Amino acid sequence: MKKTITPFFCLVLLLLLVSCESLSFYSQAIRGQLSILGKRENIQKLIADPATDAALKQQLSSILEIREFAEIELALPVEKNYASYVDLGRPFVVWNVFAAPEFSMTAQDWCYPVAGCVTYRGYFSEENALDYATSLRQKGLDVYVGGVAAYSTLGWFADPVLNTIINRDEHRLASLIFHELAHQRVYIPGDTIFNESFATAVELEGLKRWLEKTGDVAEADLLFTQANLEQRYRREFVSLVQNVIPLLEEVYNSGLPEDVMRAEKTALINKLRQDYRQLRQGWQGYSAYDAWFEGDINNAKLKTVATYFNKVPAFEALLAETDFQLPDFYDRVDALSRLGGEEREQALARLTP
Repeated sequence: MKKTITPFFCLVLLLLLVSCESLSFYSQAIRGQLSILGKRENIQKLIADPATDAALKQQLSSILEIREFAEIELALPVEKNYASYVDLGRPFVVWNVFAAPEFSMTAQDWCYPVAGCVTYRGYFSEENALDYATSLRQKGLDVYVGGVAAYSTLGWFADPVLNTIINRDEHRLASLIFHELAHQRVYIPGDTIFNESFATAVELEGLKRWLEKTGDVAEADLLFTQANLEQRYRREFVSLVQNVIPLLEEVYNSGLPEDVMRAEKTALINKLRQDYRQLRQGWQGYSAYDAWFEGDINNAKLKTVATYFNKVPAFEALLAETDFQLPDFYDRVDALSRLGGEEREQALARLTP
């Protein structure tokens, strides 16, 4: 009860201290979050209800097994998280708006209580997100709107399972839950690379243990190999996009007329699409990033693809140092989180193989 009431009243107080534009944003955020909380249905009751669809019952039963595994085997703070289910009746829970100048790779950022400063603004309504995106475009900015299937409230509320993720393969669903629960274990406001790298390391270790326990040896090896392949494809995708950014920055810093810069920007983005098609030929039919390249590509969209996971090897090395004892690993990560930014970066660099 305390965790439910305290953040709500903190947000209400915040509304009294912000501008009209911010008031509108935080109002929709509170309404959106409270709407999700109000629609939560207990998973065990849904499973026991004869009216619940059989396929959904099976999926929800898997959730209970994943929760138990995360708590007992991975020492993650499950508490009441993912013990309830919400069907939002839409494909995404929130839509994030990203923005950057037309001739700059410096993304706009927004700062929030608890989460710190991030390079997006989230809306529970796609219409509201698109309206805000339009207002930014009218200021001459490059804008990108992307849907989000899940997020963590970092322990402020008991996060439910959403319809936006429930249809994933069981091992992918387990990976997602391990990742989001890791954010509740350690989270540094404003340090996205640390947070995402840590959560990804926990996700991968958790997935390995989950597959070893729940599948036969051959199936577990196959699925874990596929998961590692997908991690490799993600790194290659990120690297491909990151390589074009300095080329664009060179154009933007050239002092050329705007129409010339615009033409060179278009040429570089077209080359990026061509390079992706060539890269994908070695991906054994994996197509998760096809839609990203089919849509419009601009500075805002490019900046959503950051090297958020490049510290994963450091956390994996730390996990090995602690002999894969997760409570000891978390203690070491806690100690890292208390360091200043520069000192923390140096510590992670020393760990990186």
